[in-house]
Amino acid sequence: MIELMDLGFQIYEETWKLQKALVEKRIKDEIPDTLILVEHDPVFTLGRNRDWSNLLFPSDQLLKEGFKLYKIERGGDITYHGPGQLVGYPIFRIENALAGVKGFVYKIEEVLTRVLGGYGINAFRHNKYTGVFTEKGKIASIGVAFKKWVSFHGFSLNVNNDLKPFTYINPCGITDIPMTSMKECLSKEVDFGELKGKVYQKFLDVFEYDSQNDEN
Repeated sequence: MIELMDLGFQIYEETWKLQKALVEKRIKDEIPDTLILVEHDPVFTLGRNRDWSNLLFPSDQLLKEGFKLYKIERGGDITYHGPGQLVGYPIFRIENALAGVKGFVYKIEEVLTRVLGGYGINAFRHNKYTGVFTEKGKIASIGVAFKKWVSFHGFSLNVNNDLKPFTYINPCGITDIPMTSMKECLSKEVDFGELKGKVYQKFLDVFEYDSQNDEN
């Protein structure tokens, strides 16, 4: 089964600590695979492959404007999280060790592509970059980490969020593709509660969990 943990709005650092605690429990089989869905305060996170040149404004200036910066364990470079963006953290055990990592990321991309397709947004993978893209630009970013083959960190899907903070960085080190959102693609805001339900269902589908079994 996949246990859904809907945190609503939670400070980034608190969720980061929660992820680490859940990873330890998942390693010990004390909990099932768990999907956290959450919105965060305005933060920039820098992954293991960070290049500080992709932060286009001085960090002290961004701190004065209310943003926080975190250096974290996930792969990838720099990205932004903030209100109106749906962030998902799958705390999943993966199979086949290193060989399973690529397939795991592929499945997350597939989940988001299917969800967006259900809203009439033509979303697709890029042949060079990780994440999910549309004709208007990149709409979702993915960066994961693993401890004893249990995943943490995950994805961010731009829904109703302000896109301006992305202009303060080269998101994921990408300079040639703009960022977009579901709101921008659809010219209207998206109901967050409904979206979370659709994301959870697609995780069940793509990761081949039987939703009927989840109720037993």
